[in-house]
Amino acid sequence: MTTEQIFPVIGQYQSSTNADQKLTITLDDQNKGFVWIDGLPQGRVKGILKRSPATYKIPAQKTADGTQVPEGTLIYDKDANTINVVLGRPFNDADPASVLVTTTTMTNESTTMGNDKATVTKTKGNKTKTKVKKEPAPWVFTGTKIVQGTAVNQ
Repeated sequence: MTTEQIFPVIGQYQSSTNADQKLTITLDDQNKGFVWIDGLPQGRVKGILKRSPATYKIPAQKTADGTQVPEGTLIYDKDANTINVVLGRPFNDADPASVLVTTTTMTNESTTMGNDKATVTKTKGNKTKTKVKKEPAPWVFTGTKIVQGTAVNQ
């Protein structure tokens, strides 16, 4: 098997919404469980393989130029040749694809996400407190893998 077959996420991706935006994903030289994602507006970021072959956690990190990047998720669908990168939503070990859904429920407090607001309801004893917090909208990239064709001499 080739490296590309073992790690199908490796390659170049064209944005579905912005023809000028491309991502390039490469394996880390030292650790095959890490990938580098180039082409994000935030800079070059590292992803950690969580589920083989193509689900990666993007830990919160600082890029080489000092930009703070929030935690996120990268999911590659090898059957459809599509990639989804979501930054600004925590990685969910139990259901990584849940970051693509706009409503989440957490234990001890419930958070409803919609647009860029979150309503947080906390119950302590017989008191209920509800706050609406302005949450930054997640950054999302959806794209298609650029398939490299090989020239055939006839």
